[in-house]
Amino acid sequence: MKYFFGKKAYLTVLMLPVLAISGCGQHAEKSDTLKVGVRDDIINFSYLNETTGKYYGLEIDIANEMARRLGYKDVEFQTVMPDNRKDTLLNGEVDCLIATYSITDTRTVNFDFSAPYYTDDMILMVEKSTLFDSVEDLKGKNVGVMSGANSGPLLAIKMEELGLIKNKPISETDELVTFDNMYLTRADSYDDLSVLLEEGKVDAACLDACIAGTYMDDDREFLDISISKQEYGVATQKDSKLSQPVADTIQEMLDDGTIEKMIDKWD
Repeated sequence: MKYFFGKKAYLTVLMLPVLAISGCGQHAEKSDTLKVGVRDDIINFSYLNETTGKYYGLEIDIANEMARRLGYKDVEFQTVMPDNRKDTLLNGEVDCLIATYSITDTRTVNFDFSAPYYTDDMILMVEKSTLFDSVEDLKGKNVGVMSGANSGPLLAIKMEELGLIKNKPISETDELVTFDNMYLTRADSYDDLSVLLEEGKVDAACLDACIAGTYMDDDREFLDISISKQEYGVATQKDSKLSQPVADTIQEMLDDGTIEKMIDKWD
């Protein structure tokens, strides 16, 4: 669906010179470039090749095809992280987010979302050397999470449901949340989270499976539990002119099988 803005209005007056009136009947022109906030550290989803300066992955393909169908000539990618992507979109630095951004009730207060283009599990990754067999082994342990992500709160809810903790922090700082039978350490990046796990400074890492795949190796494994289902959607500013066209285009790409083919390509 293509939208056109900025049509000029002309007034012809017989027997009189044509007067050019600044600003009369004009609107802001639609930009030829769609600015998209994406991740740069998730292999097969959105990853930046620093040598070439190019992004690649499922979400990059979705962004490019969505922009093409919307009538944009170019796509400009901007790297965002969990702790700044909300403000990046709210401040208008990007037109939309396609950044493993899960659809939640709290986020729909500020943003509009397309239908989910991918569903993932939030999981727990551990070093095999810990010999942990189940989530119950994490009672009293330290779990690493990404600062700005929703993994910490969702893990606390799950642990409370299992009767392992009380979902009310005893204390909280920017770096550490203390519960009665669990600690959450917040990392600034997934690279940092992976290092904390490798060095034993956290006993497990809680993150989405697609992200965990970037940091998986022969010395690690997933515990057999899903903390929560995560549905990723394209986020736009609340009630923006772009919201409905984006939602329609993503639904079209789901209906015609385009996104399914892209998922198969990167799986």
